[in-house]
Amino acid sequence: MEKLNKKDHWENIYQTKNFKEVSWFQEKPETSLAFLNKLKVPLDAKIIDCGGGDSYFVDNLLSLGYRDITILDISEKAISKAKQRLGDQANKVKWVVADVTAFQPEEKYDFWHDRAVFHFLSPEEVGSYLSNVQANLNPNGYLVVGTFSENGPNKCSGIQVQQYSENRLSDVIGKYLEKLFCLTVDHLTPSKSIQNFVFCSFQKQMSNSIHVSFQNLLQ
Repeated sequence: MEKLNKKDHWENIYQTKNFKEVSWFQEKPETSLAFLNKLKVPLDAKIIDCGGGDSYFVDNLLSLGYRDITILDISEKAISKAKQRLGDQANKVKWVVADVTAFQPEEKYDFWHDRAVFHFLSPEEVGSYLSNVQANLNPNGYLVVGTFSENGPNKCSGIQVQQYSENRLSDVIGKYLEKLFCLTVDHLTPSKSIQNFVFCSFQKQMSNSIHVSFQNLLQ
């Protein structure tokens, strides 16, 4: 898809669908929050959620007391819905309407979260995206990526996606950042279907070794 068409596509999705009915809806994104907890991300960390749009991740971050949150989405309608839902709380968040492949951050981040964008990127876009992440993470900053696994769907909202195994995701991102740990999870959609995801975490310029077993991640 061309960028303009891609934007139009997502504006239409958020214009015509109730967010609680879309396949990616999660009122409490347990896996993302588990990574945040295990990595001991401090409350004053600079956090960005790419493709965050109308996601409830920001609601949970605010409830936990995080104070420096940026939400980026290509859809202005998605961000507008999130702001409306949050009310006065929305003023505590930085909102960016942009295509992540053209995003030029004005600050560096400690925690870069992406559960919505990476599997939509073409192989040609992946390199520039990861170079951007690497350049705009603070030293020892984290990247957490969730994508459709090889057992997940090959399309989402009518768009072909890239499926990733843990090894493939690790190989691709490991050229830019140091891998920490991965796990696979089943996401139950509002329509009661199961989508399999692989989540991996990475760090820029690790200062300490972090050993986390997959089994106790969510405990």
